[in-house]
Amino acid sequence: MKSCLVVDDSKVIRKVARHILESLDLSVREAVDGQDALIQCEESAPDVVLLDWNMPVMSGMEFLRALSSARIDARPKVIFCTTENGIGHIKAAVEAGADEYVMKPFDRETLESKLAIVGVI
Repeated sequence: MKSCLVVDDSKVIRKVARHILESLDLSVREAVDGQDALIQCEESAPDVVLLDWNMPVMSGMEFLRALSSARIDARPKVIFCTTENGIGHIKAAVEAGADEYVMKPFDRETLESKLAIVGVI
């Protein structure tokens, strides 16, 4: 079973994402910020990270930059999931290493298509 780490400071978003991802037969873990996510990735890297942009402690962009130098066997795919929809934000995310980008609010079909694009489902 493929695994996903949902990284968001909103409990509601994590719950919605978990429900959708589990319905797509993915194993789901949660992290409340980028630092928590980085620790979890170093312990056991997921296949994909669903990543929020704006979070306390460590933002999504800070996490993405730290992930590139983290001690991880296989780098997970990263899908930014955020309300930041400006072309500058999208470009910055891709340049920092994001594999895909999805806007909040998202639905099952949108998330499923992004997961297919990055090769997780």
